[in-house]
Amino acid sequence: MVSRPSLTLFSGLVVRKAFDDVIIDAFGQASGIDLNCVFDPTVKLLARIEEGEPFDVMIGTTGSFEDLGRRGVVDPDSVTPFVRTGIGLGVKQGDPLPDISTVAALTEAVRQARSVAYSRTGQSGIYFVELVEQLGIAEEVLSRATVLEKGFTANALMDGSADLAVQQVSELLFVPNTAVVGFLPDEVQRYTEFACAISTGSEVPEAGRVFIDFISGESAAAAYRETFLEPISRR
Repeated sequence: MVSRPSLTLFSGLVVRKAFDDVIIDAFGQASGIDLNCVFDPTVKLLARIEEGEPFDVMIGTTGSFEDLGRRGVVDPDSVTPFVRTGIGLGVKQGDPLPDISTVAALTEAVRQARSVAYSRTGQSGIYFVELVEQLGIAEEVLSRATVLEKGFTANALMDGSADLAVQQVSELLFVPNTAVVGFLPDEVQRYTEFACAISTGSEVPEAGRVFIDFISGESAAAAYRETFLEPISRR
């Protein structure tokens, strides 16, 4: 019996719900290729790569591939942006939804929260620290914040550590019983673009190209939209 080919995927958390719900199974059925997935924030994935962990394809922030391509870690010609997402806030299901429709309302909601949970290594958490500094409330908010090294910040809502969680909205959705309050106001929103690339050390680069074609195609776009990810059309 011939074994199925497989790919080791290093992926940021932003797409995990879409992948777990739909894309892993759909890709396997369409391609006959198995995925071995490692989900971590981009910063953590880069650390894994520096430590020599092998991978075939990687999903991370588009900007992270500039250095990887320059150093020959990934094939720069394979870098393919395919989704972007914005940052939002979540609360535990059943809790009141604060008003965050304006910068002033967002500022007040964050100030009134008992504790805001954010990820130290996630793109959303890094930006949240910048944002509260810009708003002039960093000392007040960060002194009682719940800081996760990595992972889904809404978990802090479930164990009572925090009553407000900030993260990419697609990641907030991953934790059951989380109610999404909404996206940050446009004036302070920061969208993050994510891309996929093939490792130069991969022994199955053709399978990697099949994977990139699948996740950046129309068949995957619906799964992204269901999890508040915005597909990026290939030109």
